[in-house]
Amino acid sequence: MASELIAEMRTFETGATRNVDTNKLDYEGFLSPIALERYAEYLHKHRFQADGQIRDSDNWQKGIPRTVYMKSLWRHFMDLWKLHRGFKASEGLEDALCAIMFNTQGYLHEYLKEKHGY
Repeated sequence: MASELIAEMRTFETGATRNVDTNKLDYEGFLSPIALERYAEYLHKHRFQADGQIRDSDNWQKGIPRTVYMKSLWRHFMDLWKLHRGFKASEGLEDALCAIMFNTQGYLHEYLKEKHGY
């Protein structure tokens, strides 16, 4: 039975061995550290509320309706589109992109929670 479980292996110069990683999710390759850092800066800036309170960084995970994410996504997309076409917008390019990321991630988060019953 054990001979049927032969897997491809990697052997490093040190002699250490590991299974190949071709079928594993590659977060390091899929994501940009500079984009994620800028996104975190954007989110941190928006933790400070009009009433002076600071919301928890994961406050959005308590649940925001998908309709709210969609409306916000479109407002920020319109800014991105205007900037892309050379027009003035109510926010800068980086903020528009970060806001789009936030709303897209939030929408997906709510969808997956509902789909999988989290």
